[in-house]
Amino acid sequence: MKIIVSPDSFKGSFSSTEFCDVAKNVFEMRLPECEVITFPMADGGEGLVQAMVHGLGGKIVYVEVTGPLGLLVSACYGLLGDGETAVIEMAAASGLPLVPPDKRNPMLTTSYGTGELILQAIQHGAKKVILGLGGSATNDGGVGALQALGYKFVDENGHDIEAYGAALKNLVDVKFSDVDPRLADVEITLASDVTNPLLGMKGATMTYGCQKGADEHAQRYLEDCLICLADVAARITGDDKREATGAGAAGGMGFGFLSFTNASIESGFDVVAKSYQLENILQDDAIDLIITGEGQVDSQSLQGKLVGKVAELGQQNGVPVIVLAGGIEGDMTELYSKGVASISTILIGPMSLTEAMKNGLPLLEKKLIDLCELYKSGLLC
Repeated sequence: MKIIVSPDSFKGSFSSTEFCDVAKNVFEMRLPECEVITFPMADGGEGLVQAMVHGLGGKIVYVEVTGPLGLLVSACYGLLGDGETAVIEMAAASGLPLVPPDKRNPMLTTSYGTGELILQAIQHGAKKVILGLGGSATNDGGVGALQALGYKFVDENGHDIEAYGAALKNLVDVKFSDVDPRLADVEITLASDVTNPLLGMKGATMTYGCQKGADEHAQRYLEDCLICLADVAARITGDDKREATGAGAAGGMGFGFLSFTNASIESGFDVVAKSYQLENILQDDAIDLIITGEGQVDSQSLQGKLVGKVAELGQQNGVPVIVLAGGIEGDMTELYSKGVASISTILIGPMSLTEAMKNGLPLLEKKLIDLCELYKSGLLC
């Protein structure tokens, strides 16, 4: 029997790589005749680097960069086993957890450190960059990161504007003469499951500004700042990306990179699955079962969420899928119709959310042992 284990993280409890490690250990102990292939997944946010380094080999590189408040922070990126693909979580340098709750204000935060991470990766020989856009503390349209890469965003006097969200109101022009020349030869893929445009009620500011600390006044001001950026970008590049899918990701970083670099944007799942060549493996190998999971499975899981994506891949290739979840909510009919053979929770009885998250890995282990026993009895095949 050949099994693929390809879960998302159970956020706040354990990572997708920890899920994979527990699954591999359980199956090796209980069903040593089974071959287990692990592909930890991520959607472009927290855990992307760890998942891809775990799945494809390589190393994690630690560096000091500029944090969202302008202070030095320790961050990391992954350099994959091919030696030329870097995986970066923008949240590692510019993420919301790096800002204390009482200091959260996207008027004053910067994505500059994300650009520094990209430069560090290029200096280590990266020719491809996968940039995860989840979890940002910023609303600067990616301008801070682009400034770190050598782009000059200037005001009416030709002076560089500050590298934070509110400063975009002063933007009138962009200069490219100092852009790092190596960037032209680097393929940048933005990984994000956020599809928001840059502006409007579904845009970067109005959708995510509040959770980053922006009150109504700040949101209106930052929206005007991003309008200014969009107008300048359209005038300079001749291509208006403000309505592009994912332009609003990471406080508009999606827009900034789509407008001023050769970047493309894809769903986080698709980026990771393509890197693993997951579809080719399902087509070419005799895979008998896929085990996936995430913290919460609900009626929306088919709408771009990881479990739904894995289910679709399984159905396309005639491979049954077992879904393990922390919580299950709503009607699962559609998931079953997409080739999911079983959906079950790892919980073993009534317990608080705090208790469940604290004991996530032992609960997962017990559930996987149960699956092994079902297989031995002939009920899982």
